[in-house]
Amino acid sequence: MSTGLVTRGLRVAVEGKEILKGIDLRVERGRVHALMGPNGSGKSTLAFTLAGHPGYEVLAGSVTLDGEDLLALAPEKRAQAGLFLSFQYPAAIPGVTVANFIRTARQAVRPGDLVPAAFRKLVFEKLETLDMDPAFLGRYVNDGFSGGEKKRLEMLQMAIMGPKYAILDETDSGLDIDALESVGKSVAALRASDEGKDTGFLVITHYPRILQHIHADEVHILIDGRIVKTGGPELAEQIERDGYDGVRDEVASAGV
Repeated sequence: MSTGLVTRGLRVAVEGKEILKGIDLRVERGRVHALMGPNGSGKSTLAFTLAGHPGYEVLAGSVTLDGEDLLALAPEKRAQAGLFLSFQYPAAIPGVTVANFIRTARQAVRPGDLVPAAFRKLVFEKLETLDMDPAFLGRYVNDGFSGGEKKRLEMLQMAIMGPKYAILDETDSGLDIDALESVGKSVAALRASDEGKDTGFLVITHYPRILQHIHADEVHILIDGRIVKTGGPELAEQIERDGYDGVRDEVASAGV
């Protein structure tokens, strides 16, 4: 069986306009891939397409999750298959506590796998792993949260879900330096845990700064709906130094 979250020749349109123009990408479990690109390059389009957003039309190509046709699954079935999406702008849900929310989410993805006592134990273990105050559980989901708190709550959700593959869509968006470092430490802590060490990560970002806190095994540059360059962590340093125009010029001179 083919393993990994594998995208081949993926072309996607939004409202009749083609945004992704043939994406080939493989994310393996236990590794971190960073997808970088300027605004409008198609990064979030890829994230929402993988998650099954109905507003994104797949024109061609395939996506498999450990050999299973991901595109044939409804969004909730994709989550049950092991896919997790961290949103760039998490929604607030006044009146719903964090405790109720994560319990309902876990039950939806893994129905009946933990008795209440075991679930409670898991939650408090993950709070300790992420160095989060248990008082968080009594707050309403993202209601009055700072940007950093919203992103840390998503890290807690991810820890509770225990996905095979996690897509972090511009997790650094709107975060100050301290909050960014906190999120980076959260991801590092999850990767070091027994459950998280086998999770494959796709970290989608505009700026390379988050990669100072989350080590990427591979970096991919997405420009105008195509992955134009792939390399190691040094590629993020190149973007920091030369910007995306430098990559554009390099690709143009190579005739790609």
